[in-house]
This record gives sequence, C-alpha cells and structure tokens, in this order.
Amino acid sequence: MTDLQIGLLSIFAILFLIYAGMHVAIALTLLSFLGVWFIRGKWIVASKLLALAAADSISSYIFGVVPLFVLMGMFISVSGIGKDTFDVANRIFGRLKGGLGIATVAANAVFAAVTGISIASAAVFTKVAVPEMIRLGYKPRFAVGVVTGSSVLGMLIPPSLLLILFGILTETSIGDLFKAGIMPGIVLSIGFSLAILFMAYRVPNYVGGRPQDREGAADDDMSLMLAVAKLTPIVLLVCLVLGGIYAGWFTPTESGAVGALGALLLTLGKRRLTWAKLWQVLIETGHVTVSILFLIISANIYGRMLALSGITSFVGNWIGESGMGLYAVISIYLVVVLLMGTILDSTSIMMIVVPLIYPIMKTFEVNFVWFGLLTVIAIEVGLITPPLGIAAYVVKSTLDDQKITLNDVFAGAFPFVLIMILVLVLVTIFPQISLVLVR
Repeated sequence: MTDLQIGLLSIFAILFLIYAGMHVAIALTLLSFLGVWFIRGKWIVASKLLALAAADSISSYIFGVVPLFVLMGMFISVSGIGKDTFDVANRIFGRLKGGLGIATVAANAVFAAVTGISIASAAVFTKVAVPEMIRLGYKPRFAVGVVTGSSVLGMLIPPSLLLILFGILTETSIGDLFKAGIMPGIVLSIGFSLAILFMAYRVPNYVGGRPQDREGAADDDMSLMLAVAKLTPIVLLVCLVLGGIYAGWFTPTESGAVGALGALLLTLGKRRLTWAKLWQVLIETGHVTVSILFLIISANIYGRMLALSGITSFVGNWIGESGMGLYAVISIYLVVVLLMGTILDSTSIMMIVVPLIYPIMKTFEVNFVWFGLLTVIAIEVGLITPPLGIAAYVVKSTLDDQKITLNDVFAGAFPFVLIMILVLVLVTIFPQISLVLVR
C-alpha cells in the first residue's frame, strides 16, 4: 500500500469510526499513529510524533483564549442575563406579528456576543422563550424552530469557539476572525427576523400567536428605565471584550481574561452565584477546555500525518491540473462540509476538513479570515440538520413539554436552515460582508 493510499484510507476510516461512536480526538490520534507507523514502518517514529505533538501543539500563549472565553460563557449562562435580554427584546418586538420570534432572535444575537457556545444559547432560550411563546398562542413547532435556528448565532457572532479553533488550526488572527464574524452575524439575524415576519403574515396558521397588546402580556408594562437597566450590563461587557480587541487594547487572550472577570463580577452583582454553582462552572469549564485542547492536539497529529502521506500535495496538484478556479474548489468544499454536517458534530468537521483543505487554500492565496467565516457558517448548518443536529437534541432534552417531538424541532428549524444557506452564498459571493470591519 502506498503512502497516498494510507492517507486516503485514514479519511474514510475516521468518518467510519466517528459515525460508529468513537470520540473524534481518539479516532484522529489512533489513525494518525497507525498511519505514520505504516508509512515509516516503525512504531517508534509514530510514538515520537505523538509525544512531540502533545508537547508542542498547545504550548503557545494564544491557547489561553480557550479556557478564558469558555469560563466567561459559563458565568453568563448562570447569571440570568439570557432572560433579561429576552425580556427587553420582547418589550421592543412583542407587539408585532411573530414579534416574540423576532425577540428570541434578537436576544440570541446579544447573548451570543458573550457566550460563544450555541448549545448554551439553545438550552437557555428553550427554558426562557418556548414556554412564553406557547402561552401566547404560538405553535409549538414554530416556537422550538425559532430557538433552534437562532441558537447557531452563538458560534458565529464573536466570541466564538469555532472561530477560535479555526484561528488556531490555520494560524489566522483570532482578533480579525472575531471582527469578521460581526457583520455576517447581523445579516443572519436580520435574515431570520425577515423570515419570521414573512411566515407570520403569509402563513399565520403555521406561526400562531398574537401581538402582545392584550391584557396579561408578559413584561408589557416594563418601563424604559428598567429595560435599559437590564440591558446595560451585557452591552458593557460586549463593548469591553470586543471593543477592546477592535481598538487594539487587548489581545484575544487578554480580552478573554477581562471578559471572564467582567462576567464573574456581573454574576456576583446579580446574586446568582452560589458556591455550588461556582464549582459547577469551574468543572464544566475544565471539561470543555480539556476536550477542545485534546482535539487540537489530535488535529495537529492528523495534519502531520496527512502531510507525511503526501495527500495534501496530491490533491493540490490535482486541482491545479484540473483547471478549477478558487470558487469551484470552495463550492465543492462547502457542499462537502454541509453533507458532513448531517452526520458529524461541528467540532469533528472542523478538525477533519481544515487540516486537509488548509494547504490547498494556501496555493490560492485565499484570505483565511473570509474563508474561516465561510467554514463556520457551513459547519453551523449541521447544528440544526438531521440526523445529528446537536442543537435540536439540546432543545428537545431541555423541553418541559414532552408532546413536542424531535421531528417537530427539526421541522421547525428547516426555514432557518434555508436562510443560513442563503447567507452562506451571499458571504461567498460578496467577501466584504465579512471583511468590512477587518483592517
């Protein structure tokens, strides 16, 4: 068996093992070890590669950004800010047809700016928004669809863990990736809101609900001062973290530290942090951080094995000889990512495809900030598509109403999948949508 065949076989083997239930980091590490062993013919070479990757992969200062932003997101999740944001958005949009759906999108967009984790958004707003929407007459399928669809904003609007991972894997500026994620996030939020308005006016029986101008509407009498008071802390935190990066005051790692401290103070100020919750936050932060760093190490090993097998240079030469241009290659790449999203989780896709495509994209001298946004948007579609849409499973598991099925969640999210694909096409055709804020 040639080196190239070993590399190709490893790709199919990884997809098989992950789909069979093996953790992606273990699958990547195992097959990388076996691949190097078969290519070099000596297991000692493969074992030394593992040791070098473990020692070098995460030794840089930049990797401190991972636990710090995770910690910030965990503090925000227990602070009750999600409900406050939803209450304010509800006051602004509640009187429109489908207004509570738009309020959910707006609250998710703001909440995403301080969490960076779509799953956290899905869990929080399933508890906050779905019961209120159903109480006001919205159809259950629409209610869970809005929450599931808009939860993807958590991985697009910075700070985003997927953008951090892409920056680490491709050595692209995380600060630039954060800036680039703002405008596509806004465009996607507007697209979701317009879709909700369209459905509310064109297919009202699907949406249900009523404008909140009747007696008993939740938070209908919220004063302007109370709304400002509820929204001010989160706005200040967003400005501190993202504004600090944009202004050049902080590196991404330093902004993560500032954000984590600000989130801690905010949670303490709202009196939501007990010793038990603090311990839970620290434990969950540790679990998420270790999982991500383990993935980074395994992806580093896998990338080295692919380079050793010659598959990346082979694919690059094949593309060059075929005469395909940049947009043809990107189109094929995005279709592959969208298809992988139906069977793999977002992190797995990132760790498999990015080390493979990175050398090829370098030959085209592509702007990796723009390419990173394309990758994240395409991967995020997988969060809400069957059969493995993790956000849909989180919504279903968090629901108190067991009459709402998993099929209802996926069906309700389908219109938002279409909007995401449309935005993906727009960002592909018009790169300035993502690059307008990048200097």
